[in-house]
Amino acid sequence: MSNIELNEDQITEYVIDFAELRKNKLDESFLAMFGNITKWILKRMFGEEVYMPVTVRGTESEVHAFANALGKEKKYLDVYKKYGLNDPRTHQSKGTLQKAVGKFTRATGLKWPFK
Repeated sequence: MSNIELNEDQITEYVIDFAELRKNKLDESFLAMFGNITKWILKRMFGEEVYMPVTVRGTESEVHAFANALGKEKKYLDVYKKYGLNDPRTHQSKGTLQKAVGKFTRATGLKWPFK
């Protein structure tokens, strides 16, 4: 097993900037980056990844809608893992997630990167 040294000078900070995302929303590479960062944040919430700084920029409603949808995504995945796809709690959690995703879309003008 090899040791890996982490140098803070080498850590890249990732930025989710909703104004930039809206300007470039038809650019596939930019949307892929947004999806990958969001996926990484979810993995981090489940304790699967190492530290990587992320900054979220936007209006208060955009940032709140993003954080809310991300939290609902995590809760849905937790409930799905615990009870399975056909459990009423999973369906209820998915409905709550869909509402949060709708609010995210209205607040940012962007599609939620997960289906």
